[in-house]
Amino acid sequence: MKIKLRIAVITTDQALADNLVIRLESKGYLGLPFTKLSSVLGFVYSDPPDIIIVDLSEPGDATGSIIRNLKGDSYFSTIPVIGLINGSEADSFAWAECPLDDFVFVPIKYAELFFRITLSLQRISRVLDNNPLTRLPGNTSIQRAVENALGKPMAVCYIDINHFKPYNDVYGFSHGDEVLRMLARVMCNAVKESGGGFAGHIGGDDYVFIVPIAHAETVCKTIIGNFNLIASDLFEEREKSNGYYVGTNRKGQEEKFPLLSIAIAVVPTETPKLDHYGKVAEMAAELKKFAKKSSESCYVVDQRKN
Repeated sequence: MKIKLRIAVITTDQALADNLVIRLESKGYLGLPFTKLSSVLGFVYSDPPDIIIVDLSEPGDATGSIIRNLKGDSYFSTIPVIGLINGSEADSFAWAECPLDDFVFVPIKYAELFFRITLSLQRISRVLDNNPLTRLPGNTSIQRAVENALGKPMAVCYIDINHFKPYNDVYGFSHGDEVLRMLARVMCNAVKESGGGFAGHIGGDDYVFIVPIAHAETVCKTIIGNFNLIASDLFEEREKSNGYYVGTNRKGQEEKFPLLSIAIAVVPTETPKLDHYGKVAEMAAELKKFAKKSSESCYVVDQRKN
């Protein structure tokens, strides 16, 4: 069965919200109306829609503030946002303060709106390298973010899930995918709570986040604590009591694997020896080997100065 694209409609005008939802559903979309602006960010953070249509034709900056919050977050910035604006106000509209992906004038010409929706989806799939499972920025964005951090008091932190492949084999890809999404959310929330930074998904069970070096260990501890708390619910009581689950190793032999944990390699970037992306990745791989020797979640910080 084809999954309907979910489009959030943000407006305090109930009649407009109802009309938009009816029109969207006539085209096979699932319309999600939000007339109480206070509930919008909570919903998007917990269950992101595919597209957002936001009414900017009304006075006030409440809707503009919502857009700025979403576009300032690396996890949610990829959601296309289409604004509804008054044609008469186009010349004076604060475009720089309201980072839209597209717009439609009101009164709405629905044929045009549907074209804009289609184009927004096509554009986002072309120009972004985001991981389709977690929606986090992928390798091109990660490399750019790492290079921007070089020579600054920042830390590039690589995360890897220990024993993820056998877990995937035993419990199935749907459970494995949920673990990957869960770690992405845990990581992004920890980065956001620390004051902000970058969060990306290299692929599979490999992630990266970049924060000021002063915040790095706090963020690592938060991620580990939250991951361990949630990961414990992935196993039955017997497995939790034993401290392991049974799977198949790379040789095809049955083996006892520790419960899921994560290893984090923390690479400070304010050092002359790290002058390009490749060296950061190389050092992180080295540090992760140390971190993965532990049977529990842990992080390792590079302490070398030269």
